[in-house]
Amino acid sequence: MIVLLVILALTIALFVWGKFPPDVVALMSMLALYLTGILDMSETLTGFSNPTVLMIAALFIIGEGLARTGWTALAGQKFVAWAGKSIPKLLVLVTLGSGVLSGFVSNTGTVAALLPVTVSAAWKAGTLPSKLLMPVAFGSNTGGLLTLTGTPPNIIVSNTLTEQGAAGISFFEFALIGLPLLFISIIYFRYIGYRLLPKHKTKNRPVNIDSEVHKWISNYSIGDNMYRLRIRSMSPLIGTKIGDWEFEEKHGISIMRLRRRHPNVLKGTPPFVELPDPDTEIRYHDIITVKGSADDVDKMILALKLGLIPQVFEPSELKKELINQEIGMVEMIITPTSFFVGQTLPLGHYLQKSGIQLLGASRDGRPIADQKITIKAGDAFVIRGSWEDIESLKSVYENLVISGSPEAMAKDVDELTPRSYIALGTLVLMILLLVLNVFPGAIAALICAGIMMLTGCVPISKAYKGISWTSVVMIAAMIPMGLALQKTGTAQLVSNGLVDYLGNIHPTMLLGGVFLVTTLFSQTINNSATAVLMAPIAYMAAVSLGVSPTPFMIVVAISASTAFLTPVGTTTNAMVMGAGGYKFLDYVKVGGPLLLLFFIVSMFLVPFIWPF
Repeated sequence: MIVLLVILALTIALFVWGKFPPDVVALMSMLALYLTGILDMSETLTGFSNPTVLMIAALFIIGEGLARTGWTALAGQKFVAWAGKSIPKLLVLVTLGSGVLSGFVSNTGTVAALLPVTVSAAWKAGTLPSKLLMPVAFGSNTGGLLTLTGTPPNIIVSNTLTEQGAAGISFFEFALIGLPLLFISIIYFRYIGYRLLPKHKTKNRPVNIDSEVHKWISNYSIGDNMYRLRIRSMSPLIGTKIGDWEFEEKHGISIMRLRRRHPNVLKGTPPFVELPDPDTEIRYHDIITVKGSADDVDKMILALKLGLIPQVFEPSELKKELINQEIGMVEMIITPTSFFVGQTLPLGHYLQKSGIQLLGASRDGRPIADQKITIKAGDAFVIRGSWEDIESLKSVYENLVISGSPEAMAKDVDELTPRSYIALGTLVLMILLLVLNVFPGAIAALICAGIMMLTGCVPISKAYKGISWTSVVMIAAMIPMGLALQKTGTAQLVSNGLVDYLGNIHPTMLLGGVFLVTTLFSQTINNSATAVLMAPIAYMAAVSLGVSPTPFMIVVAISASTAFLTPVGTTTNAMVMGAGGYKFLDYVKVGGPLLLLFFIVSMFLVPFIWPF
């Protein structure tokens, strides 16, 4: 027991120190339990076969699917749009929005989606990001208490109950306490927290895909020389392939996009061919978006019997024309040693090796109007292609500089596609499977994660990248610590201590002790690790006292998600620290009263909803 307590103390100290990643600390702790003989081999590795770990990994994939199909970006944009320039309304909406969203998407994914739009909205509303970002982080932590899958501690405490033969916690049961706590968070920030939030001036404004695209459209004159043409009934193009006509060589024209008159997805005819290639067939009444000089377009209209569709390409219209969940745009800069230096290429040209299209060019900060450009070092281009091809472009052509992260920008596109509704339907399916208890939680989550991958909502090659392996490995490696606490009698000793000092007074006093010990841990170590440590202790304390363990498990889940006093307690707190310019004491000042409110409300409501 003494050896175990030394290992536990060193583990917590390393978590707090932060010198090593939390998953590495957890693995070292797990190995120490084996090397000191506290656990045997099968017990040491039990975490990696635990259903909790598999379920959490699958939930990361489901959350990634929602992000990649536009739902998180759209939700963030809507919340800010509804608020307009009203700061109090904006404060309420970002807190509510982050809370509701994090009930179904990971807390980290929620903050990642809302952070850039919240910062942008703060500047537009005439306030500072530091007045809005902490409510987003705290709202996401609280919103995780709305559903079973909202945050890992919920799953951990529910599985602790089922492993002990008790009834688990149903999918929406957490909302009985989660909704009141989220409501209290909103009221707190609206009337009290807003006055406590600091006014820190920051210069770092996160990149927003809307503003970036509009900037590129303006700086590179992308809308110039773009036209929409209709394939008329007498056109010789009907029934032929684009490659048969050599549009770039003979007509000086590049075809950027093709819209079908009669799409039929079931028969393989999508509404748009986003990047037409030489094998793309041209059909009657198709509408093609082309780029070329006005003279060249006029000549092609006459020669090929096409119809011109009058169109003024405004920035918002161009954005819809050029980017979506599948196709993106980024800025590319040519270095002196690049393969492209000295080559002459027309704007609108498709790079053969990568399928990337050159949309616009700039030299010395000025757009290049020439249709054909002899490329020099330092030239900048706006390029268009599939997000995946853009991401791999530097491995195809060396010595290029790509501005921004294509993968992050793709998740910021708020346009919905058919896959978006598949992703939403998959989330609904998972909720139904969990609510109706059709399958165990881990199986239901794995089924839905598989649907996300098989339908392309999350590319299979990107699925593992969407999982926060640090969190998954850390949880798996910390589960043996909970087993060791029980095996050595340490959990029994601690639970007996809590019962002797607090339980004999009243079960509510014991409940308060569990809350305070858990929240103390959660301020410095990950909420999942905290839940793994405290769940067996709280369970044994309740059993020793002869009362129901369910309210104690609920309190462990709540208090594990109350890391309001430090920026290191959760990833979400750390994410907003730099963007809001927060200092360590800001979290204590703003989070302290909220933590006290959570404690008081939990002590009243939890025993009322889940009696002892």
